[in-house]
Amino acid sequence: MSELTSSPRLTRRALRALSEFFRLEAAGGIVLIGAAVLALIAANSPLHEAYEAFRQIPVQVRIGALDISKPLLLWINDGLMAIFFLVVALEIKREALSGQLAERSQLVLPLLCACAGVIAPALLFYALNHGDAASMRGWAVPTATDIAFALGVLALLGSRVPVAMKLLLSTIAVVDDLMAILIIAFFYSHGMSVAALIWAAVALAAMWLLNRRGVKSLGPYLALGVVLWVCVLKSGVHATLAGVATGLMIPHIDKRNNIDDAHEHSPLETLEHALHPWVAYAILPLFAFVNAGLSLSGVKLEDATAALPMGIVLGLVIGKPVGIVGAAVLMRALGWARFPNGMDLRAMIGLGLMCGIGFTMSLFIASLAYQDPALYEEAVLGILAASLLSAVIGFGWLRAVLPVRGAQD
Repeated sequence: MSELTSSPRLTRRALRALSEFFRLEAAGGIVLIGAAVLALIAANSPLHEAYEAFRQIPVQVRIGALDISKPLLLWINDGLMAIFFLVVALEIKREALSGQLAERSQLVLPLLCACAGVIAPALLFYALNHGDAASMRGWAVPTATDIAFALGVLALLGSRVPVAMKLLLSTIAVVDDLMAILIIAFFYSHGMSVAALIWAAVALAAMWLLNRRGVKSLGPYLALGVVLWVCVLKSGVHATLAGVATGLMIPHIDKRNNIDDAHEHSPLETLEHALHPWVAYAILPLFAFVNAGLSLSGVKLEDATAALPMGIVLGLVIGKPVGIVGAAVLMRALGWARFPNGMDLRAMIGLGLMCGIGFTMSLFIASLAYQDPALYEEAVLGILAASLLSAVIGFGWLRAVLPVRGAQD
């Protein structure tokens, strides 16, 4: 069985591209953490009223009969996050066609680890909340991994972290994101409008036709993507799924995947390169700033230990590593896969702990699951506590078990 870092795809060019990706994600993760800290400061200071007023700024777009009026918070969650999901879809498609997900030998380990890393947290959350139907709407909250946040923490360990660990973490996160997309589509859509769905299908069919005819210009795809977003927004299906559908329709014609050569980018790679910095440094930090501002003034110990936040904490801090590491150990015992180069069981445990940093996707799913502000605040409390615990424990564990490496290692 080939290992992640021994794949022929990981040429010098590919390694440079990966290094660029990891630097961008790690830096974006640090900015993301800063945005969350600012949100908590704003929500628990004299700036609280100004912070709430900012989140609720009314924004209206009206073109003829089309009228979309939402507070800024929802424009960010429904609109800007559609761009985030567009980039996620681009990444998934690229990896599936010409990356780590294109080869079965490279897919087995992250696929089964990611599946186990979704199932175990959901079961732990169910164990604590199965008697409360309202709380159970958030069963998927502890199933996500925030790749930017996790890589930001790993960046603090410098050269100790082997490339194989970053690559496996990223690949698990890609599969994790795909499962989160499916969960959102199937479990968090409501009140569907047949007419809007028909128009959405027309826009999607038009993009598919452009793809089949070999149209490489991004303009028509993006214009139809905006139409699709409006239709999906009005349909009752969550609007961010329009970003996913658009991303999957963007053509990826360069099988060599020379993403670091500006002259050989496919349309997909061109768009991914253009949007990735905006997502990492602007969209995700802004999302964190408007969603992580939990007021702690009325929080008591019994609130933090209630079933809902504890289900999230146990799911992320314990369920994630147990599921991921357990699946990896089982696959190695069965001979289906081996740990990547430079990783032993102790390193795999550290990776599992890092996957317990849910944050962005967990906050997003919580915003869909809980319309009751009290339940949403409990969920945010659990997400923040779990992500902080996973980051601190994972960092401490990896710092203790990973050897100091030279710059050339």
